[in-house]
Amino acid sequence: MNRHALTPMDRRRSFPSHRRRRPRLLRRLLALCALPALVWLAGLAWFGFTMPQTPADGRTKTDAIVVLTGGSGRLAEGIRLLAAGVAPVLFVSGVDPRVDRQSVLRGAGGVPDALASRIVLGYRAEHTQGNANETALWARARKLDSLRLVTSNYHMRRSLLELRSALPDARLIAHPVFPPAVSRGQWWRSLGGIAIVNGEFYKFAAALIRMILAPGGPDS
Repeated sequence: MNRHALTPMDRRRSFPSHRRRRPRLLRRLLALCALPALVWLAGLAWFGFTMPQTPADGRTKTDAIVVLTGGSGRLAEGIRLLAAGVAPVLFVSGVDPRVDRQSVLRGAGGVPDALASRIVLGYRAEHTQGNANETALWARARKLDSLRLVTSNYHMRRSLLELRSALPDARLIAHPVFPPAVSRGQWWRSLGGIAIVNGEFYKFAAALIRMILAPGGPDS
């Protein structure tokens, strides 16, 4: 038979079967590799677009205000709430042991003496799980039933997860602050905002998986 007389179907049939299977196998491998990325992107979008975007109710009173260090505006907002009388005491968790009390308060813009005496600093925590454990120990020692938690909006979901695990019987009020890079739902418009939200989503997912696999387990 003249080779040039072969139809397209005849030519496809003349190829070895393993050569025909290679593109199909490659497509399946690419789809398998793409699936985790798509799941991660979906989770990241959910996490980013459901972060708090509006201020919390600042009038409901609690037994204490808790500020987690590590982001701009957190301590200043906690002091403002303390001055407004929404709680009688402010606990600041995760203060660097190398920083003295006066430096901490001065960094928040200065604090009147009448308020300074109602601010307690915690120096033990080095991460969010440590913040929750440190806060829980402090709250239990004082028999506190309700806390207003002040931290950045992107950090709030993980902070509540950890604190509810460490202090399950307490009433918690989320009070987010809004760093410019992730405020007003525009985090996806800048590389800095995407990096912040992606990093926090990873940490939240890791904390959630840790709690599912070892509920009530020892602190790490």
